[in-house]
Amino acid sequence: MTDVTQDMPAMSRRAVLMLAQASCAALALDGAAAFAAAPSPAFVSKRIEVTVRGVRAGEGKDVLLIPGLASGPAIWSGLAARLPGHRLHIVHVAGFAGKPAGPNASGPLLAPLAAELARYIRERRLTAPVIIGHSMGGTLAMMLALREDARPGRIMVVDMLPDGAGMVGGTSSGLGYLATQLNGYFTGTKAGRQLLAQMVRQTPTARDSDPAVIAQALTELAQTDLTARVRDIPCPLMVLYAVPSDASAARAQAQRYRTAYTRARSLTLKDIGPSGHMVMLDQPEQFAQAARMFLK
Repeated sequence: MTDVTQDMPAMSRRAVLMLAQASCAALALDGAAAFAAAPSPAFVSKRIEVTVRGVRAGEGKDVLLIPGLASGPAIWSGLAARLPGHRLHIVHVAGFAGKPAGPNASGPLLAPLAAELARYIRERRLTAPVIIGHSMGGTLAMMLALREDARPGRIMVVDMLPDGAGMVGGTSSGLGYLATQLNGYFTGTKAGRQLLAQMVRQTPTARDSDPAVIAQALTELAQTDLTARVRDIPCPLMVLYAVPSDASAARAQAQRYRTAYTRARSLTLKDIGPSGHMVMLDQPEQFAQAARMFLK
């Protein structure tokens, strides 16, 4: 088969590969076994599994924790230990971190995941739950906030822009079509499968994630732009974003996030640093303190 990346502009090709590599490099601490609580017996889904831990129903806020691309529930283990008094609903996306992909192995991904998360909220009768989502999970949190059948009380987006392609300095209009080509490249060509496998091998936690699900997630994130719809999010929105140690780069990052979320009705922006994309792992105390303030 033809290597489609050979026919793509070098800068655009590099941008999408950066999105893939940055996402894979962000993966950390796999293993749902870190959580002793059993999956929710009242909810059955082939796309997601939700583990509940913490206080009994009605005794604290219901907090839905959604991990990012190819990450498993264990990325929240440090935060969970620092959030006593709340009922945590920890999401595991099928196809990531050792969970078989099931229906997530083909077809659309983000919209069906948002629909299943909304169904979980309804069937578990969660009233105005708090939603915290990292990276791709932040995109899902915003999608949930825009649904009338989910109605979260507030959401926290962790290190994610409303335009997924903006995470590598691109736009959905500029990278969306290219991302579709790369999805076919990653899954339909020998060279593409080898490249994706190489990126997965370089990230220990991604080794237990399905390459096809990763490729589809990358495609849809590069095509998803919620910037114009941020103003339609009816609940309070907090955005935590990572900043590097370099002061000039940190200022640029702050401006980037202020501009991206300027349309939000009720917005709190907070930087955490110095940190990489996995802020809950790089700065666990800062992250937990921000989460506690958010939940008050």
